[in-house]
Amino acid sequence: MSTEDRPPAPRSLAEALRGRDDVSLGRLLRSRPDLITPVPTDLTQLATRAGTRASVVRALERLDRFALQTAEALAVAADPATYDELLGLMAGDDADPAVVAALPHALDTLREQALVWGDDDRLRLVRTARELLAPSPQHPSPTGLGPTVQEATAGMSPGRIQEIVVAAGLPSTHDSVSAVTALTGLFTHRKRMAALLAGAPADSLEVLERLVWGPPYGQVTPDPAPRLRWLLDRGLLLPTAPGTVVLPREVALHLRRGLAHRTPEPVPPVVEAAAVHRPQVVDSTAAGQAYTALATVEELLKDWDEGGPAVLRAGGLSVRDLKRTAVALDTSEPVAAFWVELAYAAGLIASDGEADERYAATPEYDEWRELPAAERWSRLATAWLAATRTAGLVGGRDAKDRTLSALGPGLDRSAAPEVRHRVLGLLAGLPEGAAPDAGSVLARLRWERPLRGDRREDDLRGRLAEWTLSEAELLGVTGRGALSAHGRALLGAPAAPSGPGEEPSGPGDKLPVHHHRPAPPRARLSPAEQAVASAAAVRLLTPLLPEPLDHVLLQADLTAVAPGPLEKHLADMLGVLADVESKGGATVYRFTPGSVRRALDAGQAASDLHAFLTAHSRTPVPQPLAYLIDDVARRHGQLRVGAASAYVRCDDDAVLSEILADKRAAALGLRRLAPTVLAAQADPAGLLEGLRAMGFAPAAESAEGDVLITRALAHRTPPRTAPEPVPDGPPVPDDTLLAAALRAIRAGDLASTTPRKPGTAPSADGELPRTGSAETLATMQAAVLTGEALWIGYVNAEGTASQRVIAPIRVEGGFVTAYDHTADEVRTYPLHRITGVAELADDVG
Repeated sequence: MSTEDRPPAPRSLAEALRGRDDVSLGRLLRSRPDLITPVPTDLTQLATRAGTRASVVRALERLDRFALQTAEALAVAADPATYDELLGLMAGDDADPAVVAALPHALDTLREQALVWGDDDRLRLVRTARELLAPSPQHPSPTGLGPTVQEATAGMSPGRIQEIVVAAGLPSTHDSVSAVTALTGLFTHRKRMAALLAGAPADSLEVLERLVWGPPYGQVTPDPAPRLRWLLDRGLLLPTAPGTVVLPREVALHLRRGLAHRTPEPVPPVVEAAAVHRPQVVDSTAAGQAYTALATVEELLKDWDEGGPAVLRAGGLSVRDLKRTAVALDTSEPVAAFWVELAYAAGLIASDGEADERYAATPEYDEWRELPAAERWSRLATAWLAATRTAGLVGGRDAKDRTLSALGPGLDRSAAPEVRHRVLGLLAGLPEGAAPDAGSVLARLRWERPLRGDRREDDLRGRLAEWTLSEAELLGVTGRGALSAHGRALLGAPAAPSGPGEEPSGPGDKLPVHHHRPAPPRARLSPAEQAVASAAAVRLLTPLLPEPLDHVLLQADLTAVAPGPLEKHLADMLGVLADVESKGGATVYRFTPGSVRRALDAGQAASDLHAFLTAHSRTPVPQPLAYLIDDVARRHGQLRVGAASAYVRCDDDAVLSEILADKRAAALGLRRLAPTVLAAQADPAGLLEGLRAMGFAPAAESAEGDVLITRALAHRTPPRTAPEPVPDGPPVPDDTLLAAALRAIRAGDLASTTPRKPGTAPSADGELPRTGSAETLATMQAAVLTGEALWIGYVNAEGTASQRVIAPIRVEGGFVTAYDHTADEVRTYPLHRITGVAELADDVG
């Protein structure tokens, strides 16, 4: 294309955006959704919003390391800069081939994000980004460069500038501007600068070497040493404040051989595999852990079934309750906090909202328990992926130095879902069965979101990655550190890449490093896509989970062994009839007088218990167990306790006499009312417990004298919804919203930029046209006859003013029907809401 045929270079970011097509603008709005919250009226407003500090900071923080290095290089380059100048700053005098190859993509990224605009011969970094990234004494540049010669000499006296020019071997000039220009030309000329430094003392060069990669500032005394005096005389060091000198940017770039950064990083670090396992081993290990996760969550909810721990006044679990929960789950407190938070994120537990507020299972838990095991796991894993609550923070301190408690406030971190998806996405990029090296995963994440701003927040991102790796293993998304097949399906990830040519000789061997540029991270799935992915994960996990058993093995030592997971009704009944003694691959239950009495209190008869054990045991019912059931049943209900305050009655008055004679009964306040009745000052529940502690087996009775069946009451909260994740900024717009936003922006831009006829345009920029009602009507009627387009100001029923370009079709009854170019459809407008009308220029087509 010849120079004459080339379109004019944009003069502003708004003009650059105006030259984009809808696909390019759509990519900008997807990558920076804050720009359409709310939708801007036109492209000028979009450009203004894209240059605000908050939006630019957010965009910079989402750049990868090389794109950020490119922006930092532009911030220390001339404004505007050419592509060749930028390439020199990034690749240096040696023209690093990797940088040369990667720079066009990085520059395209900055352009797409509207952080850079202009052609390759006039590249401009948006002003706010330049202010954020350019060097200053208060905010050093990540490049380590200082101010330019022109900036450093801004307050220097003309006489001193001339002295520096002469000492550097340049002829004196008639003014400071030309002197600074000459000095800058010397420092940017490779050969002349090399000749100047060739005559420098060795110790002076050592000073430059210490400052060259930053920080560029140093301290000097009022009487500098000779090595410093030589540099100061020639402007190789320039004073910025009393006792402070700086290495000018041009000098540093010469010493760096043109590089803005000591180590450009055009290629992301490769995620290495620390070990490799057979995929079948990974999947079976992950499936086993998935089953353990389900059992752990069920055990937690069973422990809280009749009402869990109390809610702290500030919200959350107390340290004591978390410790007790950890003991009940036989795990550490951090892991117990993870299970509690997972159940909360899945909507299975919540506070009951009572006056004495406690945590309890929700009605959703009962529905969840009825689902097949693989579907229950999918619900947990999906909730974990999307949750912003971060269990790893439990036990830490917030900004006000308050302890962060499980289920309490302050645990939400909006970056958590993105980090989880990204870490698992990196695992999905490894060959099947490959477990990653954790250090290489963290290095890759730091490259994708380099260290910027608050170090504490950046450290949190690294910790989130470490927690993701451990939590994925606990949940069964990974097995032995490698992503499982059902975990890969849950992410919606494609099939694993083929492994390297040579197989590792053992699980500890490292896989060869892949040197190709990895694919960009995949965006999170939409709800519909996630539902499809979850269904695929369920299909893959189902055959790997053990089938529930309908039997146990009864032992002569009053124990029962469950060699695997039990069917729900069997597990529930056995949980009432016996106590869990140990868990693992097989669960051991122990029968005790107290556990048998618990089953009898729940309404079971001795014959029912015998029949149940006979039906579900693969071994004969041991005689000691049968004797235990009959013995407890024989004594069960011999004593009856009811409400008087409370009373005890028994047909055998000798038993009551025995109770009265027992010293342990003193606290119950018993006295004989009749040979077969004792009254007590204790309440019925306390009386029952006291008599049982004395070795008796009393039964509670109703006011009618019937035995009360005391089944464990499951305490449930009112219906509760799972906690909503805290969004990490505005959501990415979907296709429908994006199309509507683009249409509105284009429409507003057309209305604001369409040329008007001379004398008809408003006097102030952005002001709506103002004409009388008669003139408006006449102009409309004339446009209907001629078919011309008009520019109108319009105020809708909500009082919102807008500018529109319309082609009137019909005017009648106080309304104008017209084709609205800004909305791309035919609309009808009340004439009384049109503020004015103006004709468009004749050459608008």
